[in-house]
Amino acid sequence: MTLASGAIGYLVGSLPLGYLVARRWAGVDLRRVGSGNVGATNVLRVSGPWLGVLVMVVDIAKGVAALALAVPVAQSNADSVTAGVAAVAGHMFPIWLGGRGGKGVATACGVFSALAPLPTACAAVVFVLTAWATRLVSAGSVVATATLPLMAAWFGSPRPVVSGSLATSVLIIWRHRGNLQRVWRGTERRLGRRDVGDPRA
Repeated sequence: MTLASGAIGYLVGSLPLGYLVARRWAGVDLRRVGSGNVGATNVLRVSGPWLGVLVMVVDIAKGVAALALAVPVAQSNADSVTAGVAAVAGHMFPIWLGGRGGKGVATACGVFSALAPLPTACAAVVFVLTAWATRLVSAGSVVATATLPLMAAWFGSPRPVVSGSLATSVLIIWRHRGNLQRVWRGTERRLGRRDVGDPRA
């Protein structure tokens, strides 16, 4: 059932694992430092690369777990896609943190690595190349996210997967609107800078 799949996806995606990891291992409340974002980029900024990578892996795993847990109630590919998109939305707007979540990139990577492995791999390569060339995680995230539905369509993914990747892309790019404004102004924080209390993450 679509509704049940969406509910499971949202609940799994909304688990604030990055927040809990940073609280436990770095003693910081991600909502009160850096950008106030509970995703891996903010952890990287305020707690260093090791915790940043750990949170990224955890958030990717969360996307995969949302799909796996929705399998018993999913009756179609569309139900699985619904669970995946809902997991990304749950990460962005977690009920446990008053709707203040992350930007969904790592969770989306986990979701679509299961639903569309080759398009996701292509998008991951685009992310790495863009982030490396610009030293901007936000630029890599936005360009890779925009690439995903194009690659899904190119490689002939099922229509629900293409539609779900497009919906996810729109959500993620919308969540990066502040970053895009700073990129346009030339004030976006680049890789290699670690600042506690800086809002540009």
